[in-house]
Amino acid sequence: MGGEVIKKKPKPTQMNPNWVQLQQKLKLNAPKPYSRNFKKSEEDDTSKSILGKRKDRSDDESDDSEINPLAPTNDDSSLTDAVAMDCEMVGVGEGNKSALGRVTLINKWGNVIYDEFVRPLERVVDFRTFVSGIRPRDLRKAKDLWSAQKKVAELIKGRILVGHALHNDLKALLLSHPKKDIRDTSEYQPFQKTGSRRALKHLAEEVLGAKIQSGEHCPIEDARAAMMLYQRNRKEWEKSVKDQVRNKKKQGKRKQKKKPKNEDASNVTQAGYESL
Repeated sequence: MGGEVIKKKPKPTQMNPNWVQLQQKLKLNAPKPYSRNFKKSEEDDTSKSILGKRKDRSDDESDDSEINPLAPTNDDSSLTDAVAMDCEMVGVGEGNKSALGRVTLINKWGNVIYDEFVRPLERVVDFRTFVSGIRPRDLRKAKDLWSAQKKVAELIKGRILVGHALHNDLKALLLSHPKKDIRDTSEYQPFQKTGSRRALKHLAEEVLGAKIQSGEHCPIEDARAAMMLYQRNRKEWEKSVKDQVRNKKKQGKRKQKKKPKNEDASNVTQAGYESL
């Protein structure tokens, strides 16, 4: 017994105060053990709270879930046989002269294929922001007119061009387009009332159930509205265009038949003068 060595107990090591605080936090934040013994009242309260939140959603949230009638039908941004165009204008000169400030083209699906701000040749004196939505900063790095004109001409060549009051847009771009390929919703007779042209805003709301131009105009929305108006009436519209072309051809043939008689008469008269 006398030779037995007594082992001393090791002194407990002191932990760093930071680690002690961390352990305490972990214990406080540790998840409580799962228990299946829920009280019935707790289950009822939980279900009621979830259903209550769903039921008591604000009107704003429910409005966001509503389908936009002008939303594209897919994400295909390829160039199609029909394209719609809309332009926004700014004021130059004394402010009453319009110049191109933005041009937008969409395909038949409603997806944007070209959308650019355009810097006019003349100094802008009125941005007409309340309608055009264009601000000075938008034109600082904008495309020049000739670049935009060239690109638009390439995109619309050989295609059906849809829009509202397209003569204004083409004039601003200094472009022309074959009349047989223009589908203007302001000139389509079934859309007119008592022979007068109607605003795109009214047509969109009445025919499509879409609200546009409530403030600053969006050329993408306007182009989509025009395209959708055309697509919904495409069959009848194209038939009326074919009928118009057919009637013009008939009129042209009638005029050609009458021309030889006039030519013969002029030849007889000329021969009479020569004989004298």
